[in-house]
Amino acid sequence: MKIGLLDSGMGGLSVLHEAFHLLPDEEYIFYADVDHVPYGTKKPEEIISYTTDIVDFLIKQGSDVVIIACNTATSVAIEKLRKLYDIPIIGMEPAVKPAVHHSNSKRVLVMATPVTIRENKLKTLIDRVDTEHVCDLLPMPRLVSLAENEMYESHEAFDYIASELKPYDLSKYSELVLGCTHFNYFKPIYRKIFGDELEIIDGNNGTIRHLAEKCGLKIDRSEREIFYKNPEDVLKYPKVSYFASGRPITDEKMLTHIKTLHNRLEEVRSI
Repeated sequence: MKIGLLDSGMGGLSVLHEAFHLLPDEEYIFYADVDHVPYGTKKPEEIISYTTDIVDFLIKQGSDVVIIACNTATSVAIEKLRKLYDIPIIGMEPAVKPAVHHSNSKRVLVMATPVTIRENKLKTLIDRVDTEHVCDLLPMPRLVSLAENEMYESHEAFDYIASELKPYDLSKYSELVLGCTHFNYFKPIYRKIFGDELEIIDGNNGTIRHLAEKCGLKIDRSEREIFYKNPEDVLKYPKVSYFASGRPITDEKMLTHIKTLHNRLEEVRSI
């Protein structure tokens, strides 16, 4: 099966990387809309226009199913996209339900982009599952650009995250929900600020498992590491084609960037 994934930038690689672990034998097309990143500060009509064009492109490339590997695009555009296309369209959803379930009467912090927080989709989800009102929402728009620029270990990233968390009593939180696929790159910083007891939850694993269930695909349960030594290796296994706003990614600079991000995701996957 050929699986298309789209994101505003390289955050969706975290979903693709999880797919490599769980569904390594499938073929993938990854579309990073680098010309329009970030989506988290765009108008809804712009996001709908971008994602419609991208799904058209992915279908023309042979995709049998498309994953909207972006919480912001999912919250704004998924209902429209599902009405337009006959193929399965899989969206991302912040993992609020398991976080609330695991919270043990402590609080849950949901980090997301401003658009995701503003849209009704997340509000409806929280209203449905957060009966004890333990969830707090925190917009973190700068993390997208910091991730795109590989600044996940920078003092700037640490200072930004620490500054945004300063108003909160972190001892009250047991769960951190990453409501944007770009936010996964910063897991070591969250751990350093919150401490070892914090559970960090993203929607990547659940999204790929939902895809597998919907499309009748068998989950690979083997435990293996996926690190890349050379830039060209990212095109070999699992089989994947990368596009930057419709342009094939084949140059060494961009492949090196993708290699670095995949290796980072492997490093932080168990956190």
